[in-house]
Order: sequence, then C-alpha cells, then structure tokens
Amino acid sequence: MKKDIIIPEVENVFLAAVQEWSDDFMEKVWYAYLVNDSDFNLDSVMVVSKAFGTIDGEMKKTSILRHAFVEVPSVSVVKIELVEKSLLALNNEFMVTFFIGNTLYDKKFIFKANSLDENNTEEVPILFVEGVMVK
Repeated sequence: MKKDIIIPEVENVFLAAVQEWSDDFMEKVWYAYLVNDSDFNLDSVMVVSKAFGTIDGEMKKTSILRHAFVEVPSVSVVKIELVEKSLLALNNEFMVTFFIGNTLYDKKFIFKANSLDENNTEEVPILFVEGVMVK
C-alpha cells in the first residue's frame, strides 16, 4: 500500500526573509515571503508558522499562526508575516501546503536559529533584493 502513495516533490517554491524598514518599529525588520518561481499557479495556499528553540537554557515556543492565500500566481511573491526581533534566536518553521491542479503539495521550511542575519543574505529571485532563502 505505501508504495502506491505518490508524494510529489516541491520545486521552485521556497521561502525568503527580507529586511525592510518599518515605520512602526523605526528600524529594519525581517519579513517572510513565499516565492513561487515556477510556471504554475499555486491554489489554496495555506502557511502555518511557529517558532521554537532554547534561549538561556529554557525551551521556548510560540503560538501557531495560519495564513491562507486563494492563489499565488506563477513567478510571483506574497508577503507572509513579520518575523519578530525576539524570535530571531529561535528556529522559525513554516509549513506550506498548496495545490497545483488536482495535486496536493506540502513542504516544511525552517529558518534556523540566528540564521536571519545580514551576513547570510543573497539576491532573492523575483524580488531582486538581498535576503535569506530556504529551499
């Protein structure tokens, strides 16, 4: 039975964290983006995020946030959420689920603790700005 289950591989869809100026915080903050660099529209997109890890020897975890997008067109990006400054020391996990046609895809993306740093940036496709990517 298990051999009959086909789990499709997610390709050309990834997450990027980009620093942007925030008038609310009066400093640069990190925002997570879903990047669709494929030739297909992503339908019924669901993103579930949380942060977890250890700070000062104590286990920490955040509440779960959920975001839904009806469609993410091919070769486009959508802003997911702000990554709060105090969460940069934790692992930030994003579970992304979507349809291409009638096929369900899902993938877990994790920004490792302290990886959201200006020293780890590279150019993000489509956005053409510096950011940290996880594929």
